[in-house]
Amino acid sequence: MELFAKLYSSLLVFVYHCFDRIVIHGYLSGLSRPEQVVYFFHKVLGIPVVDKEVLRQRTNDYQNWVEAYARNHNIPIQWAEKGVRKEDHVLPALQRMDKANACGVYFIFKSMEQGRTFRVTVPKYPTEDPNYRILAQQWSRFTHYYFYIRDEVLGPIIVRVASFFPFHATYWLNGHSFMERELKRDRRLLLRQKRCRAVIEAPVDDAVHVGAIELGDRIDGLAVQRRSVGLCSRRGLRRGNCCTREKYNDRAKK
Repeated sequence: MELFAKLYSSLLVFVYHCFDRIVIHGYLSGLSRPEQVVYFFHKVLGIPVVDKEVLRQRTNDYQNWVEAYARNHNIPIQWAEKGVRKEDHVLPALQRMDKANACGVYFIFKSMEQGRTFRVTVPKYPTEDPNYRILAQQWSRFTHYYFYIRDEVLGPIIVRVASFFPFHATYWLNGHSFMERELKRDRRLLLRQKRCRAVIEAPVDDAVHVGAIELGDRIDGLAVQRRSVGLCSRRGLRRGNCCTREKYNDRAKK
């Protein structure tokens, strides 16, 4: 990509680069260790015995809430099928949200996956406290929910939430989606191809470059430079996107 930009720099309208995909792992720090879980149930909720039924009830309550939320908002919810790419399956629903310019959850997938939770066992030998139980962290296979969301600022994002206590969450964001919404918000129409993004507006080069630079300044850690690009070669870390003037003019004519 760097060689391409160097050889054809005179034909590029502008170049931007940003993080392609951002993954955020979320968890409740106050419930990440067994002793914290015991304190939460004993002192905060007033539950004397932390056993399997107590933890299972939290899972049932959350799963019932998700089912009710999907039902009340007419959101499709189904199990993920093996061999089917989730993003392709939910694309028609996302396109309907785009057409209606609506934001919020538009699809929910359920998937059986490995996740971290807690195991509760009864002590082998009697203890002074009859309510004492042994809590330990473990990895097990259980239901995870994938919430597909169209956000007003970030665009399409995915949130995965574990259905077992302590309900760890993972967030997937896309830097290109953010850039697209910023450009549209700046009253420009962004046309997308597989690996080229062209901006359609009045053919004033300086205005295009200045507008791109101003947008880049709004993003912490992202930079937009005029006719220059610095890219990381690893896929998934950072990727640059450019549009040649020839493609730009062809799109403008259409």
